[in-house]
Amino acid sequence: MAKFILGKKLGMTTIYDSAKEALNVTLVECPLNRVALLRTKEKDQYEAVQVEIQKTKNKIFKKEFRVENSQLKTDDVIGVDVFSVGDVANVSGTAKSKGFQGVVKRHGFKGGAKSHGHKHDLRAPGSIGSGFPEHVTKGKRMAGRMGGTRSTGKNIEIVYINTEKNLIGLRGPVAGIPGAIVEILVK
Repeated sequence: MAKFILGKKLGMTTIYDSAKEALNVTLVECPLNRVALLRTKEKDQYEAVQVEIQKTKNKIFKKEFRVENSQLKTDDVIGVDVFSVGDVANVSGTAKSKGFQGVVKRHGFKGGAKSHGHKHDLRAPGSIGSGFPEHVTKGKRMAGRMGGTRSTGKNIEIVYINTEKNLIGLRGPVAGIPGAIVEILVK
């Protein structure tokens, strides 16, 4: 059965496991999630559970998780105690926005030569056109807005759980800024 929860990313820290090895973890605070709605095949043509948490004082964040044969009912609460250390999860969130960026930062282009005679070519994209079809083709990698999109980290291990403080420690980085809502799903 799938296990899932919504949480708020707190930031990264280092913890030590039983073998005294340092683990870089992302701490996620997961207040009790309330089941707001159940979707059924008969009514909605798919099965899902919609959960909600308090994002800010006046704002509630809702998210649907597609699961089959869920034993949950409306107004049930989900806490961090459903997970166990060693579970492997997919963690989704909104990546950090970086604004308008050039091709060197956005796509990893090499840039121009740094020698004499190349005064303003250092971070330029270079040639973007072609002889035929004589216009810039769709999908051409150019400067533009970077980040701010949905990002999912797969196979992230849960290495720490604190049920008193509703904390989950995920090994490695998780997309988003501190304070952002993340979705944790163990299949």
